[in-house]
Amino acid sequence: MAVNLSVRQILRQFDLPALVGTVLRDSGLAAPSLDLEITESTLMADPGHAIEVLRELHGMGLQITVDDFGTGYSSLSSLKRLPLDRSKIDQSFVRDIPREADDVVIVQTILAMAKQLKIGVVAEGVETLAQCQFLREQRCEEAQGYLFSPPLRAEACTELLARTPLYVAASR
Repeated sequence: MAVNLSVRQILRQFDLPALVGTVLRDSGLAAPSLDLEITESTLMADPGHAIEVLRELHGMGLQITVDDFGTGYSSLSSLKRLPLDRSKIDQSFVRDIPREADDVVIVQTILAMAKQLKIGVVAEGVETLAQCQFLREQRCEEAQGYLFSPPLRAEACTELLARTPLYVAASR
């Protein structure tokens, strides 16, 4: 399960780790099953504090993802200090691959950097088979977008998962 964290939650909710711990305990959800997503711009509002909070949450066993990667102004020095499990390539870079050379280079660079840093990557906004095939060729292991499914309510998501294999081949 993925949950977006806002600037307010990171910077002003000083009991955030305790609150998350309570939610995990009360819900019975295992910590590694919860993925907290934070945008680059949220990180840059107060990088030191954000890193401190995210390290505490990661230490509890939660997954940490940087959303909309490449659209903000985060410094690489801040990113390398983060306890990241994955980053999401913003759909603005995915939209025109594989036909737009600049976007191809940006996506390849993000994938190469993430691989060296041992961070997983999710490509956002995948809508075409050509995009999916390109990403597979580049060894991008996760993708989301309308090619797979539009956003769904919880009930519809449960139904979809019950009738769909755990992976979707790019040859679909």
